[in-house]
Amino acid sequence: MSELQQSIIKALHVKPEIDPKEEIRLRIDFMKDYLRKFTFANGFVLGISGGQDSTLLSKLAQLAIDELNEEDGKDSYQFIGVKLPYGKQGDADDVEDAIQFVQPTKVVTVNIKEAVDASEKALLDAGVPITDFLKGNEKARERMKAQYSIAGVNNCFVLGTDHAAEALTGFFTKHGDGACDLVPLEGLNKRQGQQLLRELGCPEHLYLKKPTADLEDNRPALADEEALGVTYEDIDAYLEGKEVSQEAKEIIEGHYIKTMHKREPIASVYNDWWK
Repeated sequence: MSELQQSIIKALHVKPEIDPKEEIRLRIDFMKDYLRKFTFANGFVLGISGGQDSTLLSKLAQLAIDELNEEDGKDSYQFIGVKLPYGKQGDADDVEDAIQFVQPTKVVTVNIKEAVDASEKALLDAGVPITDFLKGNEKARERMKAQYSIAGVNNCFVLGTDHAAEALTGFFTKHGDGACDLVPLEGLNKRQGQQLLRELGCPEHLYLKKPTADLEDNRPALADEEALGVTYEDIDAYLEGKEVSQEAKEIIEGHYIKTMHKREPIASVYNDWWK
C-alpha cells in the first residue's frame, strides 16, 4: 500500500472491516449527544432522495429521535424528512418506500423546479448562460437552501450524507449537498453503508439500486460510477487498504487530489493547507 493510500485512509477514518451493530450504535449516539449538547435545537432535517445514503442516515436519525423522546418521556424531538423533487422525480416510488421504511416524524415536500429555473433565467438575463452540469449544481444548492430554511423554522440541525467514498472523490456539490451541520456517516464506505442497511432491515432495492446524483437534465439518472470513471467496488477496496488496478488507483487518487478544496476549511491568509 502506498504512502498516499495510507494517508487517505487515515484522513477519511475508514476501517477495513466493521461490525454493523457497533457502527449503528456509534452514529445514533453521536446524533443524540449532539442534540443533548446544543439544547436550542430539537431535531434534524434531511432530504430523502430514495437512494442508499439518505435512506441510511434518515433511518439512523429517526432512531436517535425515537430514543431521545423515549428517554425524556415526551415528544419534543423530531426528524423532518424532506422530499425535494425538480418537477416530477423519476424514482418517486423509491422515495415513498424510503419514507415508509424510515417513518419520519414529519415529511415536507419542496419542489425546487421554479426556484432553479428562475435562477437559471436570472443568470441568462445577466449574460451568464450556465451549462446543464452547472444547473445541476444549482439544484443541489437549492435543495440545501430549502433544508436550512426548514431547519431554521423548526429549530433543527441539517444532516449531511457525506461518507468516505463520496469524500474521497469529492463527488458532491460545494455549498450544496456538501453543506450541513453534521456528517454522521463519516468513515463508512459504500458497501459498509449497505451492511448497516441490511442490519436495519431496509428493503434491498433501496440500497442495491444504481447510485446516481440525478442532477443533469440532459443525462437523467446518470450513474455515479459512469460520471466518476471508476466503480464503487474499486473505491471501497482502495479505502479498505486493498490492491486495485493501476488505472483505478490513478483515477481515485486523481479525484482526491483535485477535490482537496472541497474537504478542507475555507482558505485564508491564516489557513494555508493549499500550499
